[in-house]
Amino acid sequence: MGIEFDFGAVLAEWPLLLRGVAWTLGLTAVGTVLGLAVGTLCAWARSGGPAWLRALVGAYVELIRNTPFIVQLFFIFFGLPAAGVRLSPEVASVIAMVMNLGAYSTEIIRAGIEATPKGQIEAAVSLALSKAQVFLRVVLPPALKKVWPAMVSQIVIVMLGSAVCGQISTEELSYAANLIQSRNFRAFESFIVATLIYLALAVALRRLLQWAGPRFFFGR
Repeated sequence: MGIEFDFGAVLAEWPLLLRGVAWTLGLTAVGTVLGLAVGTLCAWARSGGPAWLRALVGAYVELIRNTPFIVQLFFIFFGLPAAGVRLSPEVASVIAMVMNLGAYSTEIIRAGIEATPKGQIEAAVSLALSKAQVFLRVVLPPALKKVWPAMVSQIVIVMLGSAVCGQISTEELSYAANLIQSRNFRAFESFIVATLIYLALAVALRRLLQWAGPRFFFGR
């Protein structure tokens, strides 16, 4: 008995797929901006902050990097209500993505910071620049330039990891695919389409970030 595939039944639900793509991209955009901000601050803290702050940030990094993303997400969405903190699926998803990217980007950015020549920093200090100016203008741009390929890969991983957020009813792409297959029972076709869309998004996001980074974030 042959198997008949019907991708038309899945593609007919394009509004749901489009909504899922929009949510996936939106979560990724917000998670990336806030996650990089957290990672930058934590990298500064780990490379030049006081001992107690280095220890605190180190504990955060080790906790996030050594636990599954889905456990972190479930703790935020299902665990925090026990402490009286109730969050919507979307807000919980963003917080989990920011925490996850923040921890990984901390170590990536810290590696770039520690690769900055000491003479470059001493020259900036001799020009009477403040610590903040030295970090933001002298240390951070070349550090980001060195580690940008690794950072791009991590951002793509976080985007793909957003598929887990459908488990708490965030209406991203995997949620849409699961909803479609529950309606028409075309699970194979639904998830093949979702897989191809994720592949296209990952390739497009990687190329966009590789193009945009040298032009807008840290100069040519």
